[in-house]
Amino acid sequence: MSEGNAPRLVDTDVHQSLPDLAPYLPPVWRDRWTTTGLGTTTGYANPRGVLRRDTIPPNGGLPASDPLFVVSDHLDRYDIDYAVLTGPFVLPLGTDPDYLNAIAAAVNDATIEGWLGVSPRFRGSVLVNADDPAGAVAEIRRVGGRPDMVQVLMASTTRAPCGQRQYHPLYAAAAELGLPVALHPGEEGAGEAWPPTPVGYPTRYLEWHNMLPLTVMAQLNSLVCEGVFELFPTLRVVLVEGGLSWLPQLMWRMDKNYKALRDTVPWLRRLPSEYVLEHVRLTTQPLEEPSQPEHLGQILAMMDAGRTVMFSSDYPHWDGDQPRLALRRLDPVLRARIMGATAAELYGLTA
Repeated sequence: MSEGNAPRLVDTDVHQSLPDLAPYLPPVWRDRWTTTGLGTTTGYANPRGVLRRDTIPPNGGLPASDPLFVVSDHLDRYDIDYAVLTGPFVLPLGTDPDYLNAIAAAVNDATIEGWLGVSPRFRGSVLVNADDPAGAVAEIRRVGGRPDMVQVLMASTTRAPCGQRQYHPLYAAAAELGLPVALHPGEEGAGEAWPPTPVGYPTRYLEWHNMLPLTVMAQLNSLVCEGVFELFPTLRVVLVEGGLSWLPQLMWRMDKNYKALRDTVPWLRRLPSEYVLEHVRLTTQPLEEPSQPEHLGQILAMMDAGRTVMFSSDYPHWDGDQPRLALRRLDPVLRARIMGATAAELYGLTA
């Protein structure tokens, strides 16, 4: 741990595996989970898998399934003060909200029982089924008041743009408890979801994976233009695993068009970019790395990265980032903000 009250390194995206959810599910759902699991797939699979084999615990099991091994293999190895757990999956769109709500509760209970008590360096995310806002609100209120639960986690794939009013109760509940809402990709094109790109379905995993930022761009645009941050002025939103180099151009487009079309969004009182800089945080992995390192610095400057960007490793995924190598060429003051200070402020973490 670092000295004083400012953690030096906070990893905002660590995926714990939960091998057996059955004990945490009501009997009415247990057989279904054992037989079919989530019951959906994107149809896009990495032929080499997405979990690193070197994260398999010494006693076997799934990668990142043993919290003590994650502490030694990841937190201790890189001197990480805190790891924000983002679960084994986010929930797809489906036809049975009761089943998906039960899975969300099971993930949360398994995380609380099996992980949060193991090390004070773990912090949890309240997984919700955003497709059922009433059920999401109930789950936020059930476990979101715990001090070791630091955010609400939902899929970035939704049935409608997530700034629209049907999702407002979810944001109200999160804001009431002082919890950021994190949007995480992974279910684009799965279940009842729309195609993962505006022009339809890609052919293979590579194409699908390349286009994941499209979803978070659309969701951020919706959140800002629908006035969510005017309605909930204390709400913060975290865009996880969506990249970040697209943000300056999106802020520019929103600001340019707002100046001519502000009468169509009369609830907005400021430039769209001002809402983004105050209310939105992005995680680094997957971090765009231009061939000219100074170009990354320019991109980060355009989004006020010391205020908006937080480090994430995406452990134990195949394309994760190593904390000691990330952003080494940045100004040390800016790097310190990204690697720990901004997340510490957002999540209320102290050393």
